[in-house]
Parts: sequence; C-alpha cells; structure tokens
Amino acid sequence: MFLHLGGDTVVALKDVIAIFDLDITSISKITREFLHVAEEEGFVINVSEDLPKSYVLAETNRESRVYVSPISAATLLKRAGSFTVNF
Repeated sequence: MFLHLGGDTVVALKDVIAIFDLDITSISKITREFLHVAEEEGFVINVSEDLPKSYVLAETNRESRVYVSPISAATLLKRAGSFTVNF
C-alpha cells in the first residue's frame, strides 16, 4: 500500500516512520535544527511548490528522507488508515 504525499510523490506505507504537522513541531528548536541539518545533508524532498503543511520521515533502502508536503498531517494520517498507531 502507498501513501500519496502530494504532487507526483508516493511512498510505501511500510517505509513511513512518522508524519508530523509542520506548524506544531517547528516550534521546537530541536525540530528546527533537525530539519535544517536534513536539508543541508540533502535528505529533504519538497513534493510541491505549494505552502508546506506537514513532513513525513521515511526510510527506503536504508536511506532516510524527509518529504515536505502541502497536505495536512491529519489528512495524511487518514489516508494511511489502519497503518496509524493510537497512543
């Protein structure tokens, strides 16, 4: 099963590690540093030119990627369906 992240980008659900809301998580200094380093290292992939609302951490073939998506984290979680874990 695949998760559509926006634009022409899909990722296998088995590769998804986490889905984050950009507005909520970017408040943290540690998260901002993580995203900055990931971008410097070339791990960030913008899936659309639209305003980003979420980002998805995924690992494919032992390579980590951060996908920045214009789709809200809530919508991505709904699309993921039973894949999500309730805490």
